[in-house]
Amino acid sequence: MSPGQSTHARLVRVVVVDDHPFFRDGLSRGLRNSGYVEVIGEAGDGREGLELIRSQAPDVAVLDYQMPDLDGLDVVHAVARENLPTRTLVLSALTDSSVVFRAIQEGASGYLSKEASRAEIVDAVRRIAKGATVVPAELTAGLAEQIRRQRQQDGPSLSEREQQVLEGFARGLSIPQLAAELYLGASTVKTHTQRLYDKLGVSDRAAAVAEGMRRGLLE
Repeated sequence: MSPGQSTHARLVRVVVVDDHPFFRDGLSRGLRNSGYVEVIGEAGDGREGLELIRSQAPDVAVLDYQMPDLDGLDVVHAVARENLPTRTLVLSALTDSSVVFRAIQEGASGYLSKEASRAEIVDAVRRIAKGATVVPAELTAGLAEQIRRQRQQDGPSLSEREQQVLEGFARGLSIPQLAAELYLGASTVKTHTQRLYDKLGVSDRAAAVAEGMRRGLLE
């Protein structure tokens, strides 16, 4: 139990699905030792993992991207298609923007590199369990073209500035960098950012990009 954590705090119920026993065991141990997570099951392939998710209904499933039989995205797709209550976090050595895009498009609630620290993974699991979408800023850079290609017509209408802010975030720009690029004051960019967040129902840049990817919103 972490210092200061209430003994009555509800642990996040998690299953870990990875075909590499060493990584799976280490990840499960790290999650358990955090004091915030209860690992209720482990699986070594996607098909076994999906059955575990169906039977145990964990809060979060942590999924390796590349696995035999069913890969991580196959499991994500099945969870979304069957409307299961579990939210999914994909871990992968692949950080190509098209792969991250596809994971979010299929319904994943988060995507992290396997190089992420245990603390980062634990934080992502906890945030995802609370309903957040987690994509680190370093994985959102370069996604603007993916958003363009997946433009949809049924999303909320964004103003020109809001669209510019969204695209800038997808290119990994900060608010000060956007302000300089758009020749606007930082406070003005913050106002457009908050309006963008309100329309997308998110609370941070990475989540805005992830939701933009999901909806295909772009200028």
